Amino acid sequence: MNLKSAILGLAVGDALGVPVEFMSREALQKNPVKILREFGTHKQPKGTWSDDSTMTFCLMEMLAQGYDLRKLGNYFINWYRHAHWTPHGVVFDMGNTTRQAIRQLELGEVAPQDAGGKDIQSNGNGSLMRILPLIFYTKDKPIEERWKITKEVSSLTHGHFIACFSCFMYLEYARLLLQKKNSLAAYEQMIVLVNNFAETQHFPKEHLKAFDRILSAASPLYKLPQKVINSGGYVIDSLEASLWCILNHQNYSETVLAAVNLGRDTDTTGAITGGLAGILYGEEGIPMTWVAYLVRFNDIIDLIDRLQIKL
Repeated sequence: MNLKSAILGLAVGDALGVPVEFMSREALQKNPVKILREFGTHKQPKGTWSDDSTMTFCLMEMLAQGYDLRKLGNYFINWYRHAHWTPHGVVFDMGNTTRQAIRQLELGEVAPQDAGGKDIQSNGNGSLMRILPLIFYTKDKPIEERWKITKEVSSLTHGHFIACFSCFMYLEYARLLLQKKNSLAAYEQMIVLVNNFAETQHFPKEHLKAFDRILSAASPLYKLPQKVINSGGYVIDSLEASLWCILNHQNYSETVLAAVNLGRDTDTTGAITGGLAGILYGEEGIPMTWVAYLVRFNDIIDLIDRLQIKL
């Protein structure tokens, strides 16, 4: 079941990254993550996931009941105020752009899709990290509708074109992986698909330039050296890092450990890479020794089952 492998892949990648979040690449090269660690940056037990998974689970919970942006916004508010879908009943990690957007959702004075920041500074990875379940809802819809829905769901917290289009590209790549294409074939097809779609739209050319490294067929992203792959909180960096790791490694463990060991925003790079790797390599590709440690494992499986019934 692709949904299950995608979500478990995401949560495990997140949990691998939590203990070393904010650590530099240099520090992790000296002491790389090889197994699930505990405590570390956020002083959390082994198998603890972060806001990346929490917000992903909120999206899944909404989709399991029918597409409803107001309901999704309410789940985010419930997380912010009452620690809904947290691993241990405590909110320990939240981005500033996301926090500001949730406060807008709470006020209820704008439509949910207008709550997220739309300025150039609002291009963190806080919507990319939670967007993956949406592909299971949109995968059979026309591309124009896939873009519209992705933009809406991203915009609850991140409404700038760059953040929304990053989510769209990520989901288009995931959609091709769901069709059982290998990582490179899916990437090459994604480039053609996204470039062709962009040509039919009136997207701002100055913002499309941000995606040049990803969408260039002449100078492929995966051939770039690791030293030029960034792994901070900027959404383009996160998207590039996840694609680079997927395209340069051959199994789930290698791929996700490579993502986490890039350093800095390790939980998010681990989560967005882990979700794609989960689809690509299947549930059997994710080490059970890691899956078994996931906090609230039974709750996660129950949520996956509830959404699978709806799809």
